[in-house]
Amino acid sequence: MIRASFNDNWQFRPKVNPFAELAGIAVPFEPVTVPHDAMITRDREATADGATAYFPGGAYEYRKTFFAPEELRGKRITLEFEGVYRDSTVFVNGNYAGQRPYGYSRFFIDAGRFLRFGENNEVRVECRTHQDSRWYSGAGIYRDTWLLVGEVVRIGPDGVRVTTPDIDAERAVVEVATTIENDSIDIRTVELVTEIRDAAGVVVASDTAPITVQPREPAIARQRLYVRDPSLWSPDSPALYTCAVSITGVVPDLGTSDIDAVKVAFGIRSLRLDPEHGLRINGETVKLRGACVHHDNGPLGAATFAQAEERRVRLLKGAGFNAIRMSHHPMSIAMLDACDRLGMLVVDEAFDMWTWGKSPFDYSLDFPEWWERDIEAMVAKDFNHPSVVLYSLGNEIPEAGSATGAMWGRRLAEKVRALDGTRFLTNAINNLLALLPDLRAKAGEDTGINTLLADSGFDVNAVAGSELVTTRTAESYSVLDVAGMNYSEIRYATDRTLFPNRIILGTETFPPRIDDNWRLVKQHSHVIGDFTWTGWDYLGEVGIGRPQYSTPDTPRPTFIAPYPYLLAGCGDLDITGHRLPASYYREIVFGLRSQPYLAVRRPRHHGKTVMSSRWAWSDAIASWTWPGHETAPITVEVYSDADEVELLLNGRSLGRGPVGERHRFRTAFEITYEPGELLAIAYRDGVESGRDLLRTATGPVALRAVPDRPVITADVGDLAYITLTLVDSAGTVHTAADRPVRVEVSGGGRLLGFGSADPSNKERFDATEHHTCQGRALAVVKPTAPGGIRLTAVAPDCDPVEVLVRVESRTGDHD
Repeated sequence: MIRASFNDNWQFRPKVNPFAELAGIAVPFEPVTVPHDAMITRDREATADGATAYFPGGAYEYRKTFFAPEELRGKRITLEFEGVYRDSTVFVNGNYAGQRPYGYSRFFIDAGRFLRFGENNEVRVECRTHQDSRWYSGAGIYRDTWLLVGEVVRIGPDGVRVTTPDIDAERAVVEVATTIENDSIDIRTVELVTEIRDAAGVVVASDTAPITVQPREPAIARQRLYVRDPSLWSPDSPALYTCAVSITGVVPDLGTSDIDAVKVAFGIRSLRLDPEHGLRINGETVKLRGACVHHDNGPLGAATFAQAEERRVRLLKGAGFNAIRMSHHPMSIAMLDACDRLGMLVVDEAFDMWTWGKSPFDYSLDFPEWWERDIEAMVAKDFNHPSVVLYSLGNEIPEAGSATGAMWGRRLAEKVRALDGTRFLTNAINNLLALLPDLRAKAGEDTGINTLLADSGFDVNAVAGSELVTTRTAESYSVLDVAGMNYSEIRYATDRTLFPNRIILGTETFPPRIDDNWRLVKQHSHVIGDFTWTGWDYLGEVGIGRPQYSTPDTPRPTFIAPYPYLLAGCGDLDITGHRLPASYYREIVFGLRSQPYLAVRRPRHHGKTVMSSRWAWSDAIASWTWPGHETAPITVEVYSDADEVELLLNGRSLGRGPVGERHRFRTAFEITYEPGELLAIAYRDGVESGRDLLRTATGPVALRAVPDRPVITADVGDLAYITLTLVDSAGTVHTAADRPVRVEVSGGGRLLGFGSADPSNKERFDATEHHTCQGRALAVVKPTAPGGIRLTAVAPDCDPVEVLVRVESRTGDHD
């Protein structure tokens, strides 16, 4: 089917009661382009839920008018929605056309039966969200929409599925299964042509076959092709091929003609799994250096743009990760495409809840009726993506410790296996939840699981490793290929003996424990990786990773921070994509960075008793600019895999400290703050192996603006990211001179989002003014036409700056 973007010319408003409208209460529509997050532009409320970043819920309405030409009569016309949050209902010309309760599933609407040809038609979408998520979900039509047009005989949506069941050095077997649909009243015979093309577009294999299709009885044509000397897909070498499928046949009034054509990208790679070698890709053992990631794009909210997803994947890979666990819902198509191109492995997760609700009005109310269709949607979306190596059936499902929960797990697992037998299955089980009734009885009915996890005095591992957990979770783990474990590394060694066939994945772990966890991953062949919570900071679950300090009134850490907190504060990268000290530490632990890294704790908290949650890093940042704290005591952290590091301040040695694995790859120096240059030199076997330098920002503050790319396209999903920083004359970022920055966009673009990584503020991302945080802010601009985009930025006591980004004509919508 021909796919055309359906993103333009929508209108949006909060949903209005029709009786209120009759009474004269009118709410006007405003023009929008989707993807669009209906929630991110609302004012936050202190009375709302901190889990969703204090954004209130609501009901929303979209509408779009489009012309259906007469020549479309008799064709099959379908609307594709990649994601609408949540509980969406679609109407075409006022007629109910379909619905989807789950906010993360792609779905299709048969629109042709309701269209009026030769005139305008209206599509209307209603959706709503209220106390149905444990994180910031966003709302509305937040992913791409498409118009699909096909003949009565056509290749169905997701109708080309490619597998590579047999690979060796000489050739790869590529099996292509094509589903051909026939909505006519006649038996039809078509010619099916399939070509495999390499990255240069050269045809490396092809096959042609006649296919006869009964009316209303789809035919699946399977072709077996052979690619000689194949280029294999892997994280280090993500080689992609294209499978181009077309059908020709007799078309009324046209004779023999092309009927339909589809192109899909795929990779040639093999997956193997066993306790002795772990996960093998193309015969090589791969340990998953994993990042859990939520779906919001920071200043863009939940709106999902292809360039935003690709940027996240690229920056995460640059930080040392080779795998993403989409938490806790199916990944967007745009992010899957980026993972394929960039070589990022994927654990795609189905649900955050099954039959037991976690929020008052969440998907558990719809799960019993809709789970099969949502599993089918996830697998159909993922099938041709080589980056996807594991499906996760759920996250911290409370039922997992019960017999009925294990029964549900088996039901989901077998459904996935029936749809896709080429990948492995896991389930991110929190072993504490298996004992939740017991823990509540012991700690009190009002004690939540997150409160227990956050409390540094509560021994999470002791409970996770208990014999009772072993018994309660045995059946739930037995239905899986890989036992996904959240915060349960104590089981890694013992389960090798208790369950010799069990393969384990640390599906969620505390960031400060990466050194111990990664040692266990390397030590045990049956443990295939570690996924930190989280790789990228996110909106909602506000403050779970914030630094906290003991006071007489708060002797223990709290889970959710008060309004106006906005961010979770536990990512290796902040919401703008800036790498934080934990990211560099992790890179060193992974063995991917030989240079030391300097981070400095904020001097205003020196001497306080830290009582942060287990998700929190120290409050250190990479800065040696602390005006007002001259001669004050300050703590300097140095991360390194060397034997020792030496710290020098303005050329004076302040001593050496041991680092490396035996010392958790870190040391700390207690010194007195003095502006200038702070230098760390690492030594291995007595020889310098690397150095890191921090300088104090001095003199006048200047505003600098740098685009991520000088040239972008007008394609669907492309964006320009412009980083704004406050710097001195040498380019050193001034982390202690924050101020408001105002931006103006002109030319062929519009400001899509503007913000910083400030974890607690009342500013809006859709405003043109925002304060920097530690000297940084980020503007995101969407192209609207070929030509050029001009962004001008001004800040108090700084000269204005201007950035030009060229916009080239669009290269075309994807098939």
